[in-house]
Amino acid sequence: MSFTVAIIGRPNVGKSTLFNRLVGRKLALVDDTPGVTRDRRVHPARLYDLEFDVIDTAGFEDADAASLAGRMRAQTETAMDEADLILFVVDARAGVVPDDRTFSDIARRTSKPIVLVANKAESRSSQGGMLEAWELGLGEPIPISAEHGEGMVDLREAIVEALGAERVFAAEEEDEAVSLAVAEPLVGEDIADPDSEVIPEYDATKPLRIAMVGRPNAGKSTLINAFLGEERLLTGPEAGITRDSISVDWDWRGRRIKLFDTAGMRRKSRVQEKLEKLSVADGLRAIRFAEVVVIVLDATIPFEKQDLQIADLIIREGRAPVIAFNKWDLIDNRQELLAELREKTQRLLPQVRGIQAVTISAETGKGLDKLMEAIEKTHRVWNRRVSTGKLNRWLEGVLTHHPPPAVAGRRLKIKYITQVKTRPPGFVLSCSRPDAMPQSYIRYLTNGLRDTFEMPGVPIRMALRAPDNPFAGRAKKR
Repeated sequence: MSFTVAIIGRPNVGKSTLFNRLVGRKLALVDDTPGVTRDRRVHPARLYDLEFDVIDTAGFEDADAASLAGRMRAQTETAMDEADLILFVVDARAGVVPDDRTFSDIARRTSKPIVLVANKAESRSSQGGMLEAWELGLGEPIPISAEHGEGMVDLREAIVEALGAERVFAAEEEDEAVSLAVAEPLVGEDIADPDSEVIPEYDATKPLRIAMVGRPNAGKSTLINAFLGEERLLTGPEAGITRDSISVDWDWRGRRIKLFDTAGMRRKSRVQEKLEKLSVADGLRAIRFAEVVVIVLDATIPFEKQDLQIADLIIREGRAPVIAFNKWDLIDNRQELLAELREKTQRLLPQVRGIQAVTISAETGKGLDKLMEAIEKTHRVWNRRVSTGKLNRWLEGVLTHHPPPAVAGRRLKIKYITQVKTRPPGFVLSCSRPDAMPQSYIRYLTNGLRDTFEMPGVPIRMALRAPDNPFAGRAKKR
């Protein structure tokens, strides 16, 4: 059986750097600014031959429970309750400060095994601070440098000693579906045989990756908490609470779901601080990793310019978009506003005509089932596959009814169409002079595909290709 390790300590002692070192990837944001981490993040980790789950936590701060720092502290205390072992991290360069003594008492009261870690111990000046750490009464401090990877062998030995070899090296049950991170490719799937008439059925049991995006304070974290039924993510009236893109596992009607919470995205001109730029970049990575992206809009101020830019980004990335109008409980004239939102959705997002849009209230839990049903429906369309035979029978009718226009006095000829990708649906159109094909006619074909084969609300890729000319390259005979 595996075990769980929580990394705790006051702000800016290097907890997230140690987390990244144990995970083997730069998942958590790291900056010189104290208090970068706010939510707790859980991820599988490896330290030589030890495999376990590690929890990154917010820095301990002595603050009122209702304040943001107090809510962050509550998240850290929850992490300690969930852990089997606590890594208490201090800054060897700064030495022991009063907050370290206060928080060591809190950690000791959990009755969990504790390993005292003296981070930033790569220089000679850190020797004094490391010796001061003995005052905390947590045993011998383990000197490490999370930034440079020094002292990891000693940390491994301390973990084994604290938990016991029997617990640490107990046989772990293999779970093939634990990690969704490398389960599927990020870009569309290649269709092995486009000419095949046998279309595989949609698999409703496969894991699904969903990212929540939107402007700050739209209610993304609250929405995920409502899905989970617990205060898993830090929320509050303050805008911009979330910084890291946090992923949490969930089960909906027997289907494994990985939910990604992302930092609120403001207009690029307003993003000046380095930390906010890192948060936005982390959110963009979550969008590229997800399959379905829920654009959370504040129903009281929907369709700001930034909302449309976020939607356009998702469409260009080829993800499956769904719109959630949050804070619906604050709306009085609901029917009137609903008609207005539907009209704006169709007018402002014509590139994904028929996009699924649901009104919800993350605060009260209203509309969450409808939202998940819309997500699954959009995911089905995103994975839709149409056989080449059906496509070309449709194309024949289209060309008879509305053939492509003549360009420079020469008629454009279209030979055939086939689908080469799903996720999102991608088609190749074989035609003469692809560079001369008007964009208006390509949009006409795309909208025809969307209507005929029921592909509403997802991006459709259309690539033009000239047919192979067997005589190309041959010298003219005189």
